[in-house]
Amino acid sequence: MAKPKRPEPESSGWSRRDFLKGSAAAGALSTGLLSSDTEAAVQTSVGTKIFGPGPTPITLQVNGQMRQLEVEPRVTLLDALRNHLDLTGSKRVCDRGTCGACTVLMDGKAVYACSILAIDAQGSKIETIEAIGAPDKLDPIQAAFVEHDAQQCGFCTPGFVVAAKGFLDRHPDATPEQVEGGLGGNICRCGTYAGMRAALLAVKGAKGGANA
Repeated sequence: MAKPKRPEPESSGWSRRDFLKGSAAAGALSTGLLSSDTEAAVQTSVGTKIFGPGPTPITLQVNGQMRQLEVEPRVTLLDALRNHLDLTGSKRVCDRGTCGACTVLMDGKAVYACSILAIDAQGSKIETIEAIGAPDKLDPIQAAFVEHDAQQCGFCTPGFVVAAKGFLDRHPDATPEQVEGGLGGNICRCGTYAGMRAALLAVKGAKGGANA
């Protein structure tokens, strides 16, 4: 009697050979060793659009202007602003999202520019210290920082001014305790926190805020 044939397993669409090819290509992609032909093959097999590892065109809305530039996908918003758009008011200090010297406003919210990829910042409104005031026409927050001696070396000052503007725009009636907490994401190595808090409270009072 003939032995019955075993049923063929259903194909999942991926063979072991396909899996090994995909794994090898993905490994090459992660190390930046893909040629353009290999990259196209991975894009076809995986079905996902690949950005990089070379420069990719992006558009950023910065200080009310649409700016086109080409950066690698790994470039941070901070490096794009400083190295590609020549907006150097945002400072690189810790580069770890801790000190706040690189603070910018994104859609009105204070964020660390060193912790956001430039490619991910597309579609958002970005505002840097350069748009907040000018030497001949200071923003009220900048003027208050000068009046209350709220800076020494000045390296952290742009980040504090941007963070302060973002905070007061959202909390015009903040209490002194809330003001202190609102600046908690920024570090001043010179220790001029008292002057900064006084500056914010003075601006808040001038705007008619409560608890001034």
